[in-house]
Amino acid sequence: MIALPQANIVDSHCHLDFPELRQELDQVVARASQSGVNRIVTICTRPSKNRTTIEIVENYPQIYFAQGIHPHYAATEAELSTGDLIELTKHPKMIGIGESGLDYHYTKESAKAQKKSFLKHIMTSQETGLPLIVHARAADKDMQEILRSEYDNKPFTCVMHCFSAGRKLAEECLKMGFYLSFSGILTFRNADELRDIFLLTPRDRILVETDSPYLAPVPFRGKTNEPAYVRKIIEYGANLMQLDVDEFAELTTGNFFRLFSKAK
Repeated sequence: MIALPQANIVDSHCHLDFPELRQELDQVVARASQSGVNRIVTICTRPSKNRTTIEIVENYPQIYFAQGIHPHYAATEAELSTGDLIELTKHPKMIGIGESGLDYHYTKESAKAQKKSFLKHIMTSQETGLPLIVHARAADKDMQEILRSEYDNKPFTCVMHCFSAGRKLAEECLKMGFYLSFSGILTFRNADELRDIFLLTPRDRILVETDSPYLAPVPFRGKTNEPAYVRKIIEYGANLMQLDVDEFAELTTGNFFRLFSKAK
């Protein structure tokens, strides 16, 4: 295995507050460092879990966070106003807005609440300049319409996290200058369409993530995912692009710091 320089890999999206990772966090972070993963962004998907997330990032210098309401909780969690979100961005380690978005796979019945919440997150990104982190599943048409309308009204930066939607949405997002983030799904046997989207994505718009504790890449599929495994996604993506592993790692890390400029 090719040795990578220290601090050369970023896991741009995971959930360290989830019990699968939280219960042995010191070991999880240590294993990430041993794999060359020395920047991690943990995503708080529920305002009720914010205190736990802040505790994590204040205990580990290499960990940053983003705050939002996942679409699964848009109808059940206490609402966050744009003012609430803007206040949270004053924390020096909050570097993004979200995740937020639309998910009609499991929670289509809350579509109205999801759209309302999503628009607040977009407005916060527009107001603060921090990048929006978007969750999109089984909602390509509505997602495309909302993103295009709001972007035309006032541009903002954005990453489509754990991208697994269709090519049309990918192309529209790239036209707006958005980034696409690829997870362990890229390594799955039945992900040919996603691999095609990966290869058409400009190299300066690609991020990598684990979305752990879920979606572990091959050869860890079926196990609890963790930030250390983002290295496998780096290796797989480098092979698809016919790049050296360290070259692809540097590429995606550079993209991360360009988008999430508040991170250090």
